[in-house]
Amino acid sequence: MITLQDLFRFLDALFPTEGVLDACHNGLQVEGKGEIRKIALAVSASLAVIEKAVSIGADALIVHHGLFWKNDPLYLSGSKRSKLALLLAHDISLFAYHLPLDAHPSLGNNWRAAIELGWKQLESFGISNGYPIGVKGAFPALPVQEFTRKLVDYYGHKAVLALGGKEEVSSAALLSGGGHRYIEQAVREGVDCFVTGSFDLPVWDIALEDQINFVAMGHHATERVGLLALQSHLQDHLGLPLEFIDLPNPF
Repeated sequence: MITLQDLFRFLDALFPTEGVLDACHNGLQVEGKGEIRKIALAVSASLAVIEKAVSIGADALIVHHGLFWKNDPLYLSGSKRSKLALLLAHDISLFAYHLPLDAHPSLGNNWRAAIELGWKQLESFGISNGYPIGVKGAFPALPVQEFTRKLVDYYGHKAVLALGGKEEVSSAALLSGGGHRYIEQAVREGVDCFVTGSFDLPVWDIALEDQINFVAMGHHATERVGLLALQSHLQDHLGLPLEFIDLPNPF
């Protein structure tokens, strides 16, 4: 067992939020019971995820995409009302860490993936409101098809490709989630490949015209990484029952 305040302090020390300009409110979003005996983790605070957290008896839910965003209307209705009502009815605390979870140098969605994929010479890549969130690195040269296969195996998700660059690659930049707009920075920094979660129409022409390999591995899939790493970290340090709620999301 851990108190809610101790869990809050532990998470905020792990993911500092001071000075981070983010579209999401980071940290504790909904206060629940004062004692935490079981923690659930998930990519997004969807209604289905919250229902699952209730069913498994979680006292706290930690997500990447929380309930409250800066441009949200200042009233509660529809599914947001249902989510909040369910959390309050079952006294479940909700924590959300958005950019801080992307950016963490060992547990984050980007750096953790680069480390586990075996990339070397890691450096920051991708600045959001003055905050570095992505990573770039190098690896032994291999055919771009083999590089893509490694990503598919790692993320467990199909790849959407725009292969405008070299047939043999040895460097890449990674920015999880909805990072496709950073493709032009990847071009400027001279990497062979740019890996992200999402894609959009302009990416195709940019990849072909500026001769870079673009790989989209799914917004959800690329942002499971940090939460799975966090689950392991919490298990090592807190020793509480934890469960990763991994509901299907193809996007």
